Amino acid sequence: MQQSPPYGQMPMPEQSFAEFAAEDARAQFIKKTYLHLAGAIGVFALLEALLLQVPGIRGLIETMVSGYNWLIVLGLFLVVGYVAERMARRAVSLSSQYAGLAIYILAEAVIFLPLIYVAQQLGRQIGVNIIATAAVATIAMFGALTVIVFLTRKDFSFLRSALWMGGFVALGLIVCSIVFNFELGYIFTVAMIGFASLWVLYDTSKVLHDYRTDQYVVASLALFASLALLFWYILRLALWFYMRSED
Repeated sequence: MQQSPPYGQMPMPEQSFAEFAAEDARAQFIKKTYLHLAGAIGVFALLEALLLQVPGIRGLIETMVSGYNWLIVLGLFLVVGYVAERMARRAVSLSSQYAGLAIYILAEAVIFLPLIYVAQQLGRQIGVNIIATAAVATIAMFGALTVIVFLTRKDFSFLRSALWMGGFVALGLIVCSIVFNFELGYIFTVAMIGFASLWVLYDTSKVLHDYRTDQYVVASLALFASLALLFWYILRLALWFYMRSED
């Protein structure tokens, strides 16, 4: 949401948005956005490495995923993620925007713990770095989707309603799978990779069309969220593949 200008200052909506900004200002905004995205990825990776070294982390992970506890963890993640995103988007000060980004990265690091732990353990057993393989595939797909948006300069805002509807459907299926104790399977995982790819297209097009030039922290948070979703399901697919190959 665009903030109101200080008293006595006339609003200049077109000049404040990256889409209408001067070429050098727009280039600086895009550069800052992707540098912050790279920083967010680095902090996320560091947090995961540190969390996996915490004594007794296996017991904590087992508690997280046992019974209906995963529903609670998932619900807390959604709430914290929503609060962090709103904090970053609506904040007037840059420090508050960074606080929102930091909270979101931490929430992602926690929600990823069980999946990363399983991938790490299986990778050690079979001698394959599953996490690195999934990470490379994710970055490659994210990069290809980014190039598509930047070359075509297409506005993918028309996907918004479909993405939110699809998100609620996917969340409903995930909740049902936990409550009724059934596996969603690899077809769901593949479908979610496609769904996450659409989010990448949508969020990347927003970088070109919807953000102000001072919202690079918020833009990087949105990109990080879609990238994390893509990584989650690519890693799940990699786990499924390597588990099947071991059977």
